[in-house]
Amino acid sequence: MRKETKRGTIRSKIKRGDQVVFVAGKEFNRYDSNGKRNATTGKVIAVDPIKRKVKVEGAMIVKKHQKANPQLNVEGGIIKREAWVDASNVAIMDPKTGEATRIGYEIREGKKVRIAKKSGTVIPDPGIFVKPKKEAEEVVEENVEPAETEEKKPAKKKPAKKVEKKAGKKETKKPEDKKEE
Repeated sequence: MRKETKRGTIRSKIKRGDQVVFVAGKEFNRYDSNGKRNATTGKVIAVDPIKRKVKVEGAMIVKKHQKANPQLNVEGGIIKREAWVDASNVAIMDPKTGEATRIGYEIREGKKVRIAKKSGTVIPDPGIFVKPKKEAEEVVEENVEPAETEEKKPAKKKPAKKVEKKAGKKETKKPEDKKEE
């Protein structure tokens, strides 16, 4: 049977910039010198909601053997980088207690916010998607003098030369024409 692909927007409850803790897998089974489990925690670098994968800063480090490519200025060697982890292996860290928690949604003050299920506190947005305010840009534009803006006009481009193409048959001289000359 053919696997059906999902249509529409696929969203993930875990967003880039969230603090997460591992709840399963290789990074969950880390032990300290006393023999206590010490699950890895970190910040989410990237999210792939279609494949349900995340990258966590400092976790699941793999070594990639990179071949040098001088044309693209890429150095060769062994590169350490984060690998993709299944999203089910991580959980959001509760901002109040620091433990793993599930995520719920509520509407507070007219906005849809994420809620930690264990403590009921609001999970703050990472803030990486916030656009800068336009007021700051307008103030910068007002301080610039008009004389300076006139001097920085782009150079005029030269008009392209038009090439005329001759259409039709080639003209050839007949032997009779040569005799008349």
